[in-house]
Amino acid sequence: MTDFAPDDTFSFTAAMSNGHEATHTVYVKGNGPPILLMQELPGIVPETLVLVDRLNAAGFRVYMPHFLGPFGKFALARNTLRLLCVRREINIFAKGKQSPFADWLRELARHIRDREEVRGVGVIGMCLTGAFALTLMADDAVLGGVASQPALPVMSKGRLHMSETDIAQARAGMAAKGPGLAMRYTGDKLVPDPLWEATKRAFGDDLDSVEFQGDDHALLTVHFHQPAFDRVEAYFRERFALTG
Repeated sequence: MTDFAPDDTFSFTAAMSNGHEATHTVYVKGNGPPILLMQELPGIVPETLVLVDRLNAAGFRVYMPHFLGPFGKFALARNTLRLLCVRREINIFAKGKQSPFADWLRELARHIRDREEVRGVGVIGMCLTGAFALTLMADDAVLGGVASQPALPVMSKGRLHMSETDIAQARAGMAAKGPGLAMRYTGDKLVPDPLWEATKRAFGDDLDSVEFQGDDHALLTVHFHQPAFDRVEAYFRERFALTG
């Protein structure tokens, strides 16, 4: 277990689009404009906690829900069963429709905005949560979204993890607030070319699509790439109109 001392924690419950409720712990750390950081597989690994520290050092307050896998350690094999248990919430194979969990994340973004008494929040999705960062830009509570290595749906064959309505609503939000940001390594096997190209076609000029040379996957955590983080920091500084 990696040492991690959040400034606050709370339990958040909200409904999902499948009619069920979900409750998860949310960790809060840092000061500044709020960013909702959505975890990736296999869980909240030590590198994810380092990312929280990096965002804090850059001047952002991070809200990080823990909804899958271990906390503070790497345990991919044991996480496989956990993934299957939340498969219906995340819907990792769904094509042409968003996961039920998107509604829970949307409510959390609104809760953070109201809790902080700010105009809006930023969101970062990674891997299995990457696509959520884009669709959440349809919501008034979200000022900007970063999709780092958006890998869903699994075995997509070029189809996206969202409906045409989801895409249209997200694009409307992006047109009003500024483009979303999507990133990947050029050789990322979990974000294959057909999925990446489909994402770019779907969002067009409303999405800044950035690629970095390499065959790794987790740009901001396990396979940390400083230029990718710098791009994310600059993106949110612009969204929150920060100077200095």
